[in-house]
Amino acid sequence: MADTVLCTVEDGIATLTLNRPEKLNAINYETADTLLALLDRLETDDSVRSVILTGAGDVAFSAGGDIHEFSESVALGVNAAVRDFVRRGQAMTARLEAFPKPVIAAVNGLAFGGGCEIAEAVHLAVASEKAVFAKPEINLGMPPTFGGTQRLSRLAGRKRALELLLTADRFNASRALEMGLVNAVVPDEDLMANARDLAGRIMRHSPLATASIITAVTRGLNMGIAEGLLTESEQFAKLVPTHDLREGLDAWIARRPPHYTGT
Repeated sequence: MADTVLCTVEDGIATLTLNRPEKLNAINYETADTLLALLDRLETDDSVRSVILTGAGDVAFSAGGDIHEFSESVALGVNAAVRDFVRRGQAMTARLEAFPKPVIAAVNGLAFGGGCEIAEAVHLAVASEKAVFAKPEINLGMPPTFGGTQRLSRLAGRKRALELLLTADRFNASRALEMGLVNAVVPDEDLMANARDLAGRIMRHSPLATASIITAVTRGLNMGIAEGLLTESEQFAKLVPTHDLREGLDAWIARRPPHYTGT
């Protein structure tokens, strides 16, 4: 596996690090493909209960797509640009959004363009106080293409999203928190510890219930309330015959800690 994304696993938490610090962790095609391959591997690894995604170095989480590489695809025409850049980027963010194990972004610096779109797509995000966000695609004469026109408006509301998309203005971690783009803002030196603590608080619970909640919320956001409630019911029904649900109920009745097995 290429070194554009590093992967370490400790205490059930996989840490994925975008590893192009000399390019501000810009997402080239190799990075996107490597990230997708690693997620495929981690999904089937029962020892991994959650994922933290961060950037290498002290400056950037990710400055976005690799513009030099993308411009070469644009030069080849519509089909190449959509196939190589748009579909790849949208597949990456969709995979993060629908991943059945919790994915937490630890935003350690610049999160521009595609980097901001990753933060929008993941389930949870913790930002360093020095993190800076922006939607600068309009500076290139284009809209965001990794889902940024859709997810930011769902998180922040239409008017706030349009302001950021149409002006390309930078905004700090506090505003990202206010808009719901991140869950917490912490001192830079405490970023990874806070992300790991958040993962640990989730990992106390049944992995089956965790996955069902992620699925119901992710699918439900794109449905009407009636369809969303049906999805919620379906996710519950899948858990009825499992050990984890029976164990959770028995433990509550007996006033003892549950012992989940993921089965």
